[in-house]
This record gives sequence, C-alpha cells and structure tokens, in this order.
Amino acid sequence: MKQLFKHHRLQKVSLITKMQPIKGVRAMAVAMKLSDELVEDARTVAAAEHRSVPKQIEYWARIGKAVLDNPDIPLRMIQDTMLSLEEVKAGQASVYKFG
Repeated sequence: MKQLFKHHRLQKVSLITKMQPIKGVRAMAVAMKLSDELVEDARTVAAAEHRSVPKQIEYWARIGKAVLDNPDIPLRMIQDTMLSLEEVKAGQASVYKFG
C-alpha cells in the first residue's frame, strides 16, 4: 500500500491564473509550497497536454473538486461536461436537432 503521508521536499510554486475573467469569479495569484513529487508529476503531464505546470495543477484541482462534489458521476462524464461548458463559452456549440 502506498504511504499517503510521508515527508517530501517542498517547492514554492506561484499559481497565477491569467484566464479571461469569468462573470462572478475573481482570479488571484497565490504562492504555495508543493511537494517536489507533485510538481514533477505535473511537469510531465503538463508537457504532454501542452499546459504550464500551474495550469496542470489548477486542472487537477478543478477535476478533483468536481469529482468530490459529484461522487456518483463517472470521471469521463465530468471531464466531457467541463469541456462542453468551455466550448459554449468559446462559441463553438451548436443546437442539436433531433430526427
């Protein structure tokens, strides 16, 4: 079983959100200490998914929050829903016509 709580070296990382403002949501910069292991994991995945390390960590946090808020919904459905919402914001959605 993987040890969940062990001592890690910590890195100070600034998470700065430079997204377009979302109505009713304020973006802020926060400096925090994160384990080297988490930062290295984020660096690897961020490179593969063409994100910055802070954006990758932000993505994981958003997914994690959505999963915790919706424990009965499969992860893939949550990811697809988040993508759909961003497509609507970007004007990439169209009305589906049945039949």
